[in-house]
This record gives sequence, C-alpha cells and structure tokens, in this order.
Amino acid sequence: MIKLLIDCFGGDHCPEAPVAGAVAALAKNPELHLLLTGDEALIRAELAGKSYDASRLEIVHAPEVIGGDEKPTDAIRLKRNSSMMKAIIMLRDCDDIAGMVSTGSTGALVTGALVRLGRIPGVIRPAFCPLLPTMTGGIVGICDSGANPEVTSAHLRQFAIMASLYLENVYGIASPRTALLNVGLEAEKGDDLRRETYALLKETPSVNFVGNMESRDLLSGSYDLVVADGFSGNVLVKTTEGTAVELLKKLKKDIYSRNLYKFGALLMKRMFMEEKEFMNYQNYGGSVLLGTQKVVVKGHGSSRAVAVEKCIEQAYRMETSRLSAKIESEIAKYEHYED
Repeated sequence: MIKLLIDCFGGDHCPEAPVAGAVAALAKNPELHLLLTGDEALIRAELAGKSYDASRLEIVHAPEVIGGDEKPTDAIRLKRNSSMMKAIIMLRDCDDIAGMVSTGSTGALVTGALVRLGRIPGVIRPAFCPLLPTMTGGIVGICDSGANPEVTSAHLRQFAIMASLYLENVYGIASPRTALLNVGLEAEKGDDLRRETYALLKETPSVNFVGNMESRDLLSGSYDLVVADGFSGNVLVKTTEGTAVELLKKLKKDIYSRNLYKFGALLMKRMFMEEKEFMNYQNYGGSVLLGTQKVVVKGHGSSRAVAVEKCIEQAYRMETSRLSAKIESEIAKYEHYED
C-alpha cells in the first residue's frame, strides 16, 4: 500500500478538484491510501454522495490556507496549520507516507519542501520537470521550469541526470534524448553557461545528450527532455501552453464567423475534439519536484479533477519505481559540486 498526502486547498478549484481527483485515483488503484489535508467540514461536504473505500481515505484537519500572494518564507513559518504545511510536516515525520500532491502556492511548496524535507544526498538543488505533448504522440519533459532561475553548469547536469531517470523509470522512455535549451544548435552558441554545460553533458555517460535545442522545436518529437535554467524553462513552458490556448480560441472564433466554416467544422467535430484533448495540459499531470527526499508533485493552480488524478498517478509511479534511490545512486557517481 502506497500512502500519499493530497493538499486540498490553495488552487483555483479547491477543494472540489483535489477531492474528486483523489476519489477517482482510489477507484483506479487498489494499492493507494490517501490522506486529504484541509478544512475537514469542507472536505466532507465534497465527499458527500461520492462512492469510495473509506478504509483507504483519511482526512487531516488543517483550517488555514496559504494564498498565492503570500511570501513563501512567512507562510511556511507562520501557517503550520495550513493544508500545505500540515502535509509537508506529516510527509517529513511519517516514514510510511511516500509523497504529496498540491495545487497550491509554488513558492511555498518549494520552500517548504527544501526546508522541511531536505534534498536527496548529493543533489545540489531540486528542480521542476513538467511534461508537454509532442507532435509525434509522445511527451517531452522540461527541467527546470521555475525552481532555480539562476544556475551553474553543475546544476544543469544534475537536472539532466534526474529528469532522464524520471522519464526512463516512470514513463518507460529508454535512454531519453536530452537537449540543452539554447539560441542555436551549434556547440559554440549561447553564453558561457550554455557552452560549459554543453561540454559537461557530452561527458556524462548516463545522459543521452543530443545537443542544443531551439525553443521552436520543443514539441517536434525530436527530443524527450530539455534542460534549462528555471527562468528560461518556465518561460518556454508557459509560452507554449499559452500559444496553444490562444490558437484554439482563434480557431473557434474563425469557425463561427461564417456559416460555411460552421458546416465544415461540424463534419470535423470529432477531429477538433481530439486535438483539443491532445493540447489540454490537464491530461499530463503536474510538475514533479525532482531531488527532494520524498516525492512531491505540483499540480497547475487551475487543475481540475482529471489533472489531480494524473498528479496522484505520477506520485505513485515515482514511489513504486524507487526513483529517489536511483537518483541518489546515479548522482553519487559524479564529482561533487558545491552550490
């Protein structure tokens, strides 16, 4: 039995989305045991009328909520009874709890995880690794995407090692094709950091490094993993997601502009629905925080139930694949870099 904590407050659709996602995950996986943190009365109200195995679901009362506009350091210090901090503290203190899922404040989650949980031995800095769909029907990971705006080449090499192990062990992608986000494909492109990282990744046997990648090729299907500093990676992910959303809006607007287009769209309705589902980030789970002592998955703030369910599945598969132990073992093979 794998025990996971679900932070039920802090996101845009809380507590309904986390509660519904938790119930759906329990129904699909008999090996799950979930603990829901948050205001007990509100969680029970969401559970009312739902069918679930009560022996595999617990509620941990936590009446406070960390808002997205709160300073992370103050939030984790002053709001120990918040749904997020209660989950982090329980995750640290209870050996039988494997991980947690949250759609709340990213800053508070990262800070709380680093301060309360700590890092896997040898890991310099944990990093986020979200997934996006590719044009060939696969997925591509981006690591980092927001946790570390300023990095060194040693950080980027560790991101590549950790994320490669994640994709291989959780998603079955053998020897993930790993690229470095840069302004051009040639080895000499970019600033000193990118050139140093390029050389370092070429000397890392556990990473299938295929060279630089320009941002326009992210969804091409030519890469399984893209390594970046947290600032650039976050901009890359959000720009890609935002472009997809705006294109769908324009397509819908254009279809309704003429009766002929409406008729054509009716004939292609099924295809349009499939494309919409393909581009919907809700279907691809959350950003896993690689490098912490225990499993942490950050769902998008606007996650609906299906996205939360996917996040829970990610956390479960990370634990059952013993990913943390594999990261520690692989990182130990390389020279230690001081932060």
